[in-house]
Amino acid sequence: MSRKLPHTPRSRIKSTLRQLWLRSRERAAAIKREKNTCQECGVKGSQAKGNIVRIEVHHEHGICNWDEIYKTIYKYLLTNPDNLKVLCKTCHEDHKV
Repeated sequence: MSRKLPHTPRSRIKSTLRQLWLRSRERAAAIKREKNTCQECGVKGSQAKGNIVRIEVHHEHGICNWDEIYKTIYKYLLTNPDNLKVLCKTCHEDHKV
C-alpha cells in the first residue's frame, strides 16, 4: 500500500517545471530565432527517420539555486493547508491583492 506524503515531492515539482519550460514561449522563441540550428556547430535540428537531431535550449547563466526555487514554491504556492482558505470564485476575487 502506497503512503502519501504530506507535501508534493521535489521530483514532481521539478518535472512540472521542466514540462512548463519545454512548452514555454521563451524556449520556442529562442529556437525560432536560431532557425532550429545549433549555435556552436551549426547542425540543424531534424526529425527525419534515421537522422534524428534534437536541438536543446541551454540557460546561458544556468539555473539558479534549485533549493531556493523549491523553498519559494513551498512557501508561497504549496503552503501548509492551514494557511489555505477555500472560497467561491466571487469571494476569492474579493480577497485578491
